[in-house]
Amino acid sequence: MDPMLADFDHCYRAVGSRDARFDGWFFTAVTSTRIYCRPSCPAKTPKPENVRFYLTAAAAQQDGFRACLRCRPDAAPGSPEWLGRADVAARAVRLIHDGAVDRDGVAGLARRLGYSERQLHRVLMAEVGTGALSLARAQRAQTARVLLQTTDLPITQVALSAGFSSLRQFNETIRAVFARTPTDLRRRASPGFEIPADQAATTTTSQSIAVRLAHRRPFAADRLFDFLAHRAVAGIESYDGVTYRRSLRLPNGHGTVSLTPATDGAAVDAVFLLDDLRDLTAAIARSRHLLNLDADPVAVDHLLGSDPLLGPLVAETPGLRVPGAVDGFELAVRAIVGQQVSVAGARTVLGALVRAAGDRIGDPVLPITHSFPTPEALLRLATDDPAAFPMPASRRRALVALAEALLAGDLAIDPGADPHALRNTLIGLRGVGPWTAAYVGMRALGDPDAFLPTDLAVRRAIAQLGAPNDPISVARLGDRWRPWRAYAVVHLWGLPPRPGRLQPVSSRPREATAA
Repeated sequence: MDPMLADFDHCYRAVGSRDARFDGWFFTAVTSTRIYCRPSCPAKTPKPENVRFYLTAAAAQQDGFRACLRCRPDAAPGSPEWLGRADVAARAVRLIHDGAVDRDGVAGLARRLGYSERQLHRVLMAEVGTGALSLARAQRAQTARVLLQTTDLPITQVALSAGFSSLRQFNETIRAVFARTPTDLRRRASPGFEIPADQAATTTTSQSIAVRLAHRRPFAADRLFDFLAHRAVAGIESYDGVTYRRSLRLPNGHGTVSLTPATDGAAVDAVFLLDDLRDLTAAIARSRHLLNLDADPVAVDHLLGSDPLLGPLVAETPGLRVPGAVDGFELAVRAIVGQQVSVAGARTVLGALVRAAGDRIGDPVLPITHSFPTPEALLRLATDDPAAFPMPASRRRALVALAEALLAGDLAIDPGADPHALRNTLIGLRGVGPWTAAYVGMRALGDPDAFLPTDLAVRRAIAQLGAPNDPISVARLGDRWRPWRAYAVVHLWGLPPRPGRLQPVSSRPREATAA
């Protein structure tokens, strides 16, 4: 169990101060009311003898507690506890958040992790305090609440879209979690933001759903969105200075998401347009991962801000996030294409691949018209029209090897991947080196300690700060920034180049940050 939960006094002080930084880290259950809350709930602080603390909402629900309708603990930011961890419990939790149990059942989840169902249950009970079914049930309840309060869908369709196998199961779960019927919960819907006209469905085949994606403060939204905008690929991404939009390839169909930082600074407003509402859980999870919304910026800034080299950068931009990804294969392709080319050059190549092999989406939110090519489509293009790959032959072969490994089952780049195993498998592919493997781990898996000591932009920034910038020295310097080296990389990437002669970099092969 998380050590913080063993420290009752530490948790109780956080509840007494209504400290929002702990929202999502743990949940407060009150035995006298049978309600569980966020630590920051504005309700009167309960007596310590009436309080229990849980690592997950699912564990509180399993013990018979229902969600507070005042602080809505199901809408709290996710726990940073599961970010970057390679153990099976963390990988299982990440897959469940992505909807794996709803798609494949507990048996499928266990197979994906290489465990039996019984072994997986024991691990989750020991580490999380509840099993896979309870975690999935809590996830379904949260998705159902969103659908009930943001759409006018019939109750039966809400139940099926949220992943419930029957209306009876849906009704029982909603009553158990929220102490309300689905109809009552819909009546209690709080006013949300309106869906802009240009983001509404253009046909009846898709449904627009507005969701607030909570995060911890501080949140350097401008830097994060600028990073994504600078690398936006025509056809699948766009940014108008306020809203970032992109297409999503989801388990049951296509979708698009529009992401806008909320004016209150406490969330990102998201509008999803989905072919199949069963994909809402996965779409939310992948959008949160893209923006690194479950991060603990206070912990990151505390460590990096005390470093003499990085301190001024952290003070200038607190709450910096590591950009994630919505699809592991797409990110790996971007990393390979981005080797040794400029950002603009990588965008041009990727745009050509999208036009040649990407699927057109049914309800475009202009200028979003395509989804990123699948491994199968990329292989067909490589066979039928090699000239469509405007890149050196060695890089084209690396993309083919990547697609073949994914289709053969030798490689998986998803929330359940082990970061160390993924790195070794990627490096084993011809044309994929340590920089590419680390970049994929950093963004596709959200590894907070991924590091790029040979990255050209990182080394130039370190030289500009007056430190030795050969790869060995950079690697040693990075040891000071563990376990948040990926955040250090993003801070260094954002350092504006200074006119004048920089300390030279070595003649080792050039790496790029173009992907």
